[in-house]
Amino acid sequence: MNKIYTYLSLVLLILGSTYTTFAQTLTGMVKDKNTSETLIGASVSIKGTNIGTATDFDGKFTLETGEKTLPFTLVITYIGYTSLEQSVNDLQKPLTIFLKPDEKVLKEVNITDQRLTEKQRESALTVEAMDMLAIRQTPAANFYEGLGMLKGVDITSASLGFKIVNTRGFNSTSPVRTLQIIDGVDNQSPGLNFSLGNFLGASELDVLKTDLIVGASSAFYGPNAFNGVISITSRSPFVKPGFEISAKTGNRGLLEMAARYAYVFKNKANEDKLGIKFNAFLFKANDWEADNRAATPQSLDGPSNPGSYDAVNIYGDEVNNERSPNAFPGVGRFYRTGYAEPDLVDYNTNNIKLSGAAHYKVTKENELIFSSNYGTGTTVYQGDNRYSLKNIQFFQNRLEYRKPGKFFIRAYSTKEDAGDSYDAFFTALLLQQAVKSDVDWFQDYTSYFSSSKLYNKFRNTPGYPQVGDYNSFEEYQAAINPFLLQYYGDSMYYWHNQAALYANSTGNPIKQNDPRLEPGTASFDSALAVITSRETFAEGGSKFYDKSALYHVHGEYKWELGTYGLTTGANYRTYRPDSRGTIFSDTLNKITNYEYGVYAGLDKKIYQEKIKLNATLRMDKNENFDYLFSPAVSAIYSPNENNTIRLSLSSAIRNPTLSDQYLYYQVGRAILVGNLTGFDSLVTIPSLYDGLSYGSDRLVYFNADPVKPERVQTIEAGYRTSLWGHLYFDMNAYYSRYQDFIGYKIGADVEVSQGTGRDIFVNQIYRVATNSLDIVTTHGISAGFNYYFRNYYSLNGNWSWNELDRGGSDDPLIPAFNTPLHKFNIGFAGNDITNSIGKNWGFNINYRFVQGFLFEGSPQFTGEIPSYGLVDLQINKKFVESKTTFKAGVTNLLDNQHYEVFGGPLIGRLVYLQVLVELN
Repeated sequence: MNKIYTYLSLVLLILGSTYTTFAQTLTGMVKDKNTSETLIGASVSIKGTNIGTATDFDGKFTLETGEKTLPFTLVITYIGYTSLEQSVNDLQKPLTIFLKPDEKVLKEVNITDQRLTEKQRESALTVEAMDMLAIRQTPAANFYEGLGMLKGVDITSASLGFKIVNTRGFNSTSPVRTLQIIDGVDNQSPGLNFSLGNFLGASELDVLKTDLIVGASSAFYGPNAFNGVISITSRSPFVKPGFEISAKTGNRGLLEMAARYAYVFKNKANEDKLGIKFNAFLFKANDWEADNRAATPQSLDGPSNPGSYDAVNIYGDEVNNERSPNAFPGVGRFYRTGYAEPDLVDYNTNNIKLSGAAHYKVTKENELIFSSNYGTGTTVYQGDNRYSLKNIQFFQNRLEYRKPGKFFIRAYSTKEDAGDSYDAFFTALLLQQAVKSDVDWFQDYTSYFSSSKLYNKFRNTPGYPQVGDYNSFEEYQAAINPFLLQYYGDSMYYWHNQAALYANSTGNPIKQNDPRLEPGTASFDSALAVITSRETFAEGGSKFYDKSALYHVHGEYKWELGTYGLTTGANYRTYRPDSRGTIFSDTLNKITNYEYGVYAGLDKKIYQEKIKLNATLRMDKNENFDYLFSPAVSAIYSPNENNTIRLSLSSAIRNPTLSDQYLYYQVGRAILVGNLTGFDSLVTIPSLYDGLSYGSDRLVYFNADPVKPERVQTIEAGYRTSLWGHLYFDMNAYYSRYQDFIGYKIGADVEVSQGTGRDIFVNQIYRVATNSLDIVTTHGISAGFNYYFRNYYSLNGNWSWNELDRGGSDDPLIPAFNTPLHKFNIGFAGNDITNSIGKNWGFNINYRFVQGFLFEGSPQFTGEIPSYGLVDLQINKKFVESKTTFKAGVTNLLDNQHYEVFGGPLIGRLVYLQVLVELN
């Protein structure tokens, strides 16, 4: 209740504030003389003074005249239009000013210049961007997926509701190396320490622009800006107020609804004073199903094996009788019957996002902002296992005071509630154990197989292997299995199938007391509900309890020191994980973790302001790790307004996540643990198998040092140019050096009998977080162009090449690169087309190619991703009078079903129809 009273008090304070001034105000609108369309960003100034402003998204302007008396002259300029001087004799009546296109200045120049963001123009790093127009034009199902069409960007789908954006390699379905911020607020899940795509994000109607800063960026953005930063800026309520509503429908039960309302309160001088906005978003669809029945790379057998195999999206079939395959002649290797993912998770994905904000102008330039966001939904997430994120919730609040371009102080909090989320893989194991242990299942299987006396039925066959002809039973077994499969394959499949039915207790009168839980039955549904509702392994449950939170304060100030610009800032963050022992080791003691950082950057323009130099240094400290420094230096040379050459040396750090530090996650056959203190005398798994068979002298021991932060240094060079008023071209090359990668080692804690040395007792299997010892490098090139022609059309394309160089290292801890060697996009678009068909037509068609690559995730989800090419298309028509836009589109037009992550679903065609109404 105290929080509610605080919010109400703040709102009442804002609403009760008044502001008066005696300044005179001139209002008006600037339009295209030929089309009467409003011009965004036109410059309006009083001649002979430094008083001026620019038009907003509706082409409107408000100009404070100060002490300037009537009459005076306005100067209105806009790239691609003839400048105009307008006499003003009356301030009471709004002006409508028409500019005439300059036939000598091509319209394409206007487009090219306006579509470049300030970050793109001035950043020494590679910056890709989507503005409002690009968002509206994207043929992707939403703007977030549309980021995959930008240069050097990887977009992958773990499910329809969970998209991952990454750049420059080391892609992962847990994108801990990419920082995502919305209006400066870190959008990560406090427990997972990475963003769930746009699950807790901005509604497309509220996005002003998205900048994607590529590469190591810690010096500029803090820890975890390791591979890059996704920076989303929402629309202030002062920008384009009014009511907008969008409705989208399509195949796979797609339904998407979004609404945005913004209103501006003015003071007595007719100045913007208080702006409020509200957003609501609903998404529903039938998710893509992960049902890959191919054998995993670590499976010892494939589909041709009579005793089955380990399939990618069947869980619980990983265990086999490899350690004792020779119990009976002909039995060979067989696997326990598992459960398919579609029987375990909810594919009815949905997402609801609600947000509101109040922007109060304390002065003309200073602004106080309070915003609140809420997100909830159900989707499938892939990490070490596949997880059903069911009814998960996020709460986020922000309070900020700022003067754009000068300073800000920002405080925010993020809280999550895992809801009814659970581990699908672990659920399958618990369903199996609820009926029968692995040991009992294998005993039943071999017992039935031996009772069949299969080997007796065929031992008189000519050429049948005889045990006396071999030196060991193992050699005999290796010979008899291929013989039986070659000459009596049908019988082998039949008897293995019968043995599995017996072990599963299906239709077997002897085993009616413990039948297998078959999907689709009431007993299976009941057991699934019970397992996924219990929180701890001891209770036989797979549900997560996660009500973690983070709190963050960040301030920045920009100084002008003569010809130098100085930027200083600091931030402090504290994590409050809360999992009741289901994820972290917080059963007995609460965990807290804090970190802070300070930074300063100095820039200066020299050589007639054609060269901009910048040096930045950042220091970060996490309570569990040493002080870390992230320096960066850069130089930007602009010999003229159309050409820019850039060079930068940057660095980044990544603090170990909460999982890397505090994880204690029981998955049945092992425990996944964080590692702050180190582990001694663990036994490698291959040597454990040898030791169990041949004695403890075969055991190989190792230690795992405490986990520490990752580091990367990058050198990058780039060139961008505008040519002939039609063409924009940008390219870059980079070289990165990575060290202390965080990965995992698997080992066993064992005890050895002091007697024969052949008695080995396994206390526990652990997967331990630790760092790689070797250093690796990556390098790559990317290039892109936009060509504008005939007023309405554009041709665009980009290509990127990224490669990992292990330097001869075979260290298995070096995380997966998971990035294609080559990928490219080629697109053709038209906007606001006017021809014999009519006015305000638009379209966009894009072809994206991704070369095949090895995707390395957990052992269950590691395998090859074949090359694929996708065609996306959209057509739109805007009706100006009714302020309505219709858009029809399709992603993956040719229905090229493909995998984007190994272990994930096949991605097919998605068709959609959207209606957008803008009542501004």
